[in-house]
Amino acid sequence: MTTLQQTDTEIDNDLIKRVLAGEPQLYEQLMRRHNARLFRIGMTMLDNDMDAEDAMQTTYINAYVNLDKFRQESSFGTWLTRILVNECSQLLKKRNRLPSEDISVLDDHHPSNAAGIKESPVSKVINKELGRALELALLQVPEKYRLVFVMREIEGLNVAATAAALNISTVNVKVRYIRARLMLRGKIADYYKNDLVFPFHLIRCDRVVFYVLDKLGLR
Repeated sequence: MTTLQQTDTEIDNDLIKRVLAGEPQLYEQLMRRHNARLFRIGMTMLDNDMDAEDAMQTTYINAYVNLDKFRQESSFGTWLTRILVNECSQLLKKRNRLPSEDISVLDDHHPSNAAGIKESPVSKVINKELGRALELALLQVPEKYRLVFVMREIEGLNVAATAAALNISTVNVKVRYIRARLMLRGKIADYYKNDLVFPFHLIRCDRVVFYVLDKLGLR
């Protein structure tokens, strides 16, 4: 059972322990806890929402099959991210080209206001345009810098976790982060937080989760 005092890492580790002890249905909770982050990272690398979903599904299946090998030396989120980055890298190699800058495949709608406050039509348009502006700006930044920026600034990972997920040094993380910010300066101002970027909606969340559960025979 989780408590308010538990950290995200402790909650993940508790769920993993219970999955391995004979409650595999709890793997759904683990996926839902990490879906949004993995989708944004997948989109950052692949620039295609369906490819990002495919990479996520493969990541979750591989993680489940190898769950007993997770040693908790890093957080479960970092472990998942490393698997996803490797999967995305393989997909990019198969494409044998750089990611497209066509973002027409992205969803046109953004999540409803979490506080329950009704947005005005004007604010909805502004938020959508800000999100699109950031997506366009990010896709103009080389992938290795873009990926560090998304992990650090949008997902809130610290330097050590980002370095572990990407298998690079902490110095490289800092350098790439600074360069990414310089490249983005003047294009997006301060509007790069929260769910404006590569939003991950409930329908997409359900689609990924149910696909993985079906493949693993857990549903």
